[in-house]
Amino acid sequence: MSTSCESVARHFLPLYRSFVAKELVKKYSYTQVQAAKKLGTTQAAISQYLTSKRGHKRIQNYDEIAPLIQNAAAEVAERLTTTKMSPEEFSESFCDLCKSLQKAKKI
Repeated sequence: MSTSCESVARHFLPLYRSFVAKELVKKYSYTQVQAAKKLGTTQAAISQYLTSKRGHKRIQNYDEIAPLIQNAAAEVAERLTTTKMSPEEFSESFCDLCKSLQKAKKI
């Protein structure tokens, strides 16, 4: 039996990372290596996020939830570029997103 956090992380964290990675690379001109360091992952994972090989599994209510996750990802990408946000703080931002999605009864 998994907790709700484990389930949400399994399904939504890759999507969240994917959206943040795309923002960092496309909007802020980060290299894949730079984006990987900011997100606390590998360059290979960033490459897979950018080509949608990772992060876009079947998610119920995708059309309803994806814009919310994408907006949060855009805000975090901006924070990552303008502040010294650590990978741990990035993880905390996902917890904040999860709580807001639960509060809004989206998950």
